[in-house]
Amino acid sequence: MATLADSFLADLDELSDNEADVLEEENNDVANMEEDIDGDLADIETLNYDDLDSVSKLQKSQRYIDIMQKVEDALEKGSDISNQGLVLEDDPEYQLIVDCNGLSVDIENEIVIIHNFIRDKYRLKFPELESLVHHPIDYARVVKKIGNEMDLTLVDLEGLLPSAIIMVVSVTASTTSGKPLPEDVLQKTIDACDRALALDTAKKKVLDFVESRMGYIAPNLSTIVGSAVAAKLMGTAGGLSALAKMPACNVQLLGAKKKTLAGFSTATSQFRVGYIEQTEIFQTTPPALRSRACRLLASKATLAARIDSTRGDPLGNAGKTLKEEIHKKIEKWQEPPPAKQPKPLPVPDSEPKKKRGGRRLRKMKERYAITDMRKLANRMQFGVPEESSLGDGLGEGYGMLGQAGSGKLRVSIGQSKLAAKVAKKFKEKNYGSSGATSGLTSSLAFTPVQVFMASSNLTMS
Repeated sequence: MATLADSFLADLDELSDNEADVLEEENNDVANMEEDIDGDLADIETLNYDDLDSVSKLQKSQRYIDIMQKVEDALEKGSDISNQGLVLEDDPEYQLIVDCNGLSVDIENEIVIIHNFIRDKYRLKFPELESLVHHPIDYARVVKKIGNEMDLTLVDLEGLLPSAIIMVVSVTASTTSGKPLPEDVLQKTIDACDRALALDTAKKKVLDFVESRMGYIAPNLSTIVGSAVAAKLMGTAGGLSALAKMPACNVQLLGAKKKTLAGFSTATSQFRVGYIEQTEIFQTTPPALRSRACRLLASKATLAARIDSTRGDPLGNAGKTLKEEIHKKIEKWQEPPPAKQPKPLPVPDSEPKKKRGGRRLRKMKERYAITDMRKLANRMQFGVPEESSLGDGLGEGYGMLGQAGSGKLRVSIGQSKLAAKVAKKFKEKNYGSSGATSGLTSSLAFTPVQVFMASSNLTMS
């Protein structure tokens, strides 16, 4: 039979074997990870960041060229009404719209990549500019406009940026630590800016095509927010199905830009809102109610997108109903609160209202009425000490009980009205002419004529 020490030794041997296996697996994982890292580093080393074509490859891809060619042909030809009887998924124009939505997302990503390339190159000239201008397209336009100019007072940035941001950029440029770029680096930066602007133009063309087909693809969504905003929402979300799966709080922020206050007050800064602010309903809403209207528009637009994704209402009646609900709610918000009605005060010294009366109430009042004994016990005579149950003012006081007589607790018990009335009725019942007899009553009854004749006979006799 194995002892306790032998069993412990056996357990330790098993643990050591398991640890060896675990260490071997970890070593294999680390080796594989090092191989992956080495492969990634090799790919990064082969990538030349000085060459724009190695960074941005979308414009030279066959997919980009084919889709843009189809979009240009479709814009020239116009909408094909003959295909509107087909199923939505089988319609080639719908497939082109789906491809356009995917391409618009790829264009956005490509613009971000080119923006990073421009920032890396232009950081040597104006490092503070990227913290002042956040939007990639605005940044590319400003960089192309400034170029290698060190004195920004000679550069007209009007129309590219707000006036407040232009002032901040000019002041910051006068104290910047940047230096002019070499000619080859500046040329690559300008080419990158041109490519970013060309991609932005292509994206606008794609959105124009999608907008022209919104009445067929998403009739309910277009009814609420308009065709232009619906196309932008679909393009940013990545298609109608992706927009339908998105919550309303995220739809509200689609297309929102990061606010650049540049040290100015946040009191007048507007809350973050995306393409929803371009809708007609949002623009006609008073500023105090725009935040609520934005949330309402986002929620209704999400419902309309879900209806359109399932082709629930191709005629757009659901969108019209939702739009009417939005208008009614906004009109309801603008209504003044109801006037406070003056509450009339009671008439001074008015008589109390008449309460329930009758024999039953009178009986109840007499039954629960306070007795004369309790009335005297509740009273106290001025200047005369009251007697108590324990003496010397201790215990329950007797009030005025026994103070008016010989010092004993005497109370005159009077007959109640109800008892008197009952006794009277009982007496009339027992001693009246109803048949009850006593020793002094007679059963004979005389009429007034008989009494008169009897009295006259007695007089004559």
